[in-house]
Amino acid sequence: MSGPGYPRAVTAEAPVYLDYNATTPVHPDVREAMLPWLGDKWGNPSSGHHHGREAAEAVARARAQVATLIGAEPHQLIFTGGGTEADNLALRGPTVARRHIVVSAVEHPAIELPARALEADGWTRTELAVDGRGRVDMEAAASKLEQPAGLLSVILAQNETGVIQPVAALAQAARATAADVVVHTDAAQAVGKIPVDVRALGVDLLTIVSHKLYGPNGIGALFVRDGLALQPLTLGGGQEGGRRPGTEPVVLIVGMGAACALAQRTLDEEMRRQRGLRSRLWAQLRDGIRGIQWTGEGTELLPNTLHVRVPGCEGAAILAAAPEVAASTGSACHTDATTPSGVLGAMGLSLADARGALRLTLGRRTQLDDVERASRALVDAVTELSDS
Repeated sequence: MSGPGYPRAVTAEAPVYLDYNATTPVHPDVREAMLPWLGDKWGNPSSGHHHGREAAEAVARARAQVATLIGAEPHQLIFTGGGTEADNLALRGPTVARRHIVVSAVEHPAIELPARALEADGWTRTELAVDGRGRVDMEAAASKLEQPAGLLSVILAQNETGVIQPVAALAQAARATAADVVVHTDAAQAVGKIPVDVRALGVDLLTIVSHKLYGPNGIGALFVRDGLALQPLTLGGGQEGGRRPGTEPVVLIVGMGAACALAQRTLDEEMRRQRGLRSRLWAQLRDGIRGIQWTGEGTELLPNTLHVRVPGCEGAAILAAAPEVAASTGSACHTDATTPSGVLGAMGLSLADARGALRLTLGRRTQLDDVERASRALVDAVTELSDS
């Protein structure tokens, strides 16, 4: 029951990997597309000779593959060094009508921290609250958006809970007050997992990350609506239309393009497959762990994400007692924190409830026997901890 084109690549003794929202393994199709650019092909896309033209053509093909996946035009994409850079460019690059930024209470640090930096620089920062399931409260948001904003940035799919946010509705509400507001969404966790269309979302800027969709690390992209002026974060040779200078990493760009083409071909099938495996995993955990709760249940979620809370246990202790499972208690960007996730705090959960959190995320390599093995290990770990 492995994903299309993904051979079984782990041994029975290896931990079951359920941390796909942290990062994904490079898919064999992607690796195959990249290999020539680690050997016989090496040109600089800015060079005018054969090798340079060959590289420029490869970058153009990849740009088109990424654009197709999100319903954009190739010229609307800027390649970046990853999602954090794309997010920072989206928040710091546009010229806006007013120094007022609106963000949700459940943003990734790559948005939260730049937004706070803008606030420290004199901007007004407004935060949109979420309800008990982790979704932006539209009624409360409508009230806050009555104050005209210059920039609105709301994550499309929350990286810890998997909750899909009402970005299109929020964009519409913000523009009802300020037609010139610039709207951005961090779609790092969404692209490649669910259908994403920039026109349907009504956004001006959208972040895409390669390593979240079976491409290589160190490469991302920012969709930029036609006509939106964007100042670069760095100055240099003028690549990417002058908005992200620096010699393009052709091998990484080719890999990202191949990963997006793979997602385009297999999205519907993988959504159904992973949703089915997640349902099985939840059923096993629900039957074996008394009082376990599924965060965000009943709202729109990524098909691969199961965020649960185990009463009376520490999430970290559960994973330590279940070495057969490679998962996390939250975002990989917070693994060194000693306090519960800010996302769960924003949802109004108690400290005790938040401490029992586990983020279990499935992917293309996940098979039914992985789900069965992981669920048994987690149930046994909770039983052991409860009895001790």
